[in-house]
Amino acid sequence: MIIERKTFSYRDKVLIEKVLISTPYRYEAIFHNEGCFIQIRGAGTKLLSPADNLLIENQEAVLMKCGTYFLDFIHKIAGDTMEVLAIHLYPDILRQIYSTELPALLEKRAYMGQSTIIANEIIISRYVESLEFYFQNPALVNDDLLELKIKELVLLLVQTKNAASILELVTDLYSSRTLNLKNIIDLHKHSNLSLEELAALCHLSLSAFKRAFKKMYADNPTHYFIREKLKKAKELLTLSDLAIGEIAYEAGFNDPLYFTRLFKKREGITPTAFRATHALPSLEGNAAGAP
Repeated sequence: MIIERKTFSYRDKVLIEKVLISTPYRYEAIFHNEGCFIQIRGAGTKLLSPADNLLIENQEAVLMKCGTYFLDFIHKIAGDTMEVLAIHLYPDILRQIYSTELPALLEKRAYMGQSTIIANEIIISRYVESLEFYFQNPALVNDDLLELKIKELVLLLVQTKNAASILELVTDLYSSRTLNLKNIIDLHKHSNLSLEELAALCHLSLSAFKRAFKKMYADNPTHYFIREKLKKAKELLTLSDLAIGEIAYEAGFNDPLYFTRLFKKREGITPTAFRATHALPSLEGNAAGAP
């Protein structure tokens, strides 16, 4: 749930915003004509897009291209809060701000990569702190100041450890997508996205997505995803010592109780019983020797 949202607008477009979120929460962001720099304060956020399945750690940031994204704000304690800072990178505004430099930089190219995670670096942290001052004193903010803050962000990004990736990403920020349905399905079959959300990532209606899925996989998408998630769960039960609830989430289920019921219905035994009979000897030995 969104608790609070503060924004700064530039020429009638929201350019910088800060959002306070109560977890758990899933937010769909569609950036058809913009890129976006996002920094997360609070652990456990997944970025899901046609090309990405990333875990964003506390105070890390991500530079995203145009497209459809889902930000999955997850936390073990429901009701915890997370803060999201978003800076929207519109092509037309960047061209106005940079005048002659940007057109060459944003030359159209084929799609080459994914969103780029920017580690918790001190220069980015200081930049975010400087914005906090203006959120506390919004009367000081005008178009001239916002132009300076966008230029400052770009200059700082190219001085981070990810400079090469960021330069490539900024160059490719507004390129076209060439990923197909199979790429997206393979990337997100354990992401706990609904069929409607997967269809959005594929830029298809739900009915068109189901038809395309059936044609490609010769199976109903619901049946396929359940089978793949249970396959992943059995692998984790056999090869890892993760708790059952963690395995449920890793396999793509958001409710451990539902996972346990479904697993027993399909496999005839509970996940715990399956682990007891299928776990590798090394895991069984570790469990036996644990205090």
